[in-house]
Amino acid sequence: MEKRKRQKKDAYTGFEQGAIRPPSEAYSLLFRLTRNCPWNLCTFCRIYKHKDFSLRSVENIVKDIDLIHNYVDRIKQVVKPGGPVDQEVIATIYNSFETKDRVAFNAAMNWYASGMESIFLQDANCLIMKPDDLIFVLEHIQKCFPETSRITSYARSHTLVRIKDHDLMRMGSAGLNRIHVGMETGSDKVLKRIRKGVTKEIHIKAGLKVKAAGIELSEYVMPGLGGIDLSIEHAMETASALNSINPDFIRIRTLAVTRGTKLAQDCAQGLFEKPSDVMMAKELRLFLENLDGIESHVKSDHILNLFETINGSLPRDKKKLIGIIDSFFELPRDLQVLYQVGRRMGFFKGPGDIEKSPHLAQVKQACDHYGVTSENVDTVIDELMKRFV
Repeated sequence: MEKRKRQKKDAYTGFEQGAIRPPSEAYSLLFRLTRNCPWNLCTFCRIYKHKDFSLRSVENIVKDIDLIHNYVDRIKQVVKPGGPVDQEVIATIYNSFETKDRVAFNAAMNWYASGMESIFLQDANCLIMKPDDLIFVLEHIQKCFPETSRITSYARSHTLVRIKDHDLMRMGSAGLNRIHVGMETGSDKVLKRIRKGVTKEIHIKAGLKVKAAGIELSEYVMPGLGGIDLSIEHAMETASALNSINPDFIRIRTLAVTRGTKLAQDCAQGLFEKPSDVMMAKELRLFLENLDGIESHVKSDHILNLFETINGSLPRDKKKLIGIIDSFFELPRDLQVLYQVGRRMGFFKGPGDIEKSPHLAQVKQACDHYGVTSENVDTVIDELMKRFV
């Protein structure tokens, strides 16, 4: 059961920011509404382990919003549109405030420089707040930053299904126009094993509620999470769930087994076998093949993924997306290995890069230096991937 903790005294200690946000929110302003994760039991995740969940008071959230609003207003007065922003200008703005909060100031400056288009609400599940409280915060954000075009948040399917349809629509009307949901898988067997706390049916019901409220929906799926034994079911059942929802975005996040997680313990005890890169590529292909009757945009926007160039709209680009994976399997095995390593080093985005990249010699040198072969490449890849989680 999700924990709904509210501190007896939530003393204001300054502007807060949480640990993570989606890659698609890289240029968003971050406001922290809740701290950590109210579920915090997923076997593959270590982000919020050993950290208590709590709701921030609306009063303190508003103080954060007002602080950023004041900084942005001052920045607008000093910095002309398109004008230079050097260290002297930044220091002048910062020193003009009696109360200084470096974290808030940097957030305001970076957001102003990026165009102030989007805001992301942290941490893992802001929609667990009381609807009236969240709507009040959203309306205050809209009042302070009317030029902002997008306000987004993470949410759990378990939370979404418990929100009244009317309240979800009110949230949308108040400015919440995109929700990110970690589906991970549509397989009930895998969901139970990873302790996700939901079922396929709940995922589908939650996704449909978001769509019905007129809010954009991003669903995240995790190739490899079914292990070797449930790989096919994981691919098929996840595609089936998404076919029932038709989300606006399907985002790929390849599994990385990180230290300190229950999943890492399961691997060490032989209870879970992580598929190889090649296996996960086949799993991803099967998944894409079985997406049918939907108009979602598929994005593979993370360094953990073997194919960053998988980026297109269904059904129009389905053949192209599958073709990217097929082009990997058309490479000789030695070039597949070079691509796998070079991709996680950040040099390649898709298999087509390997022929034209100026970094191929550097990747070869690294593989020779560390003795990377087709037999041990997945062990090397696992270590590289841990840097990004």
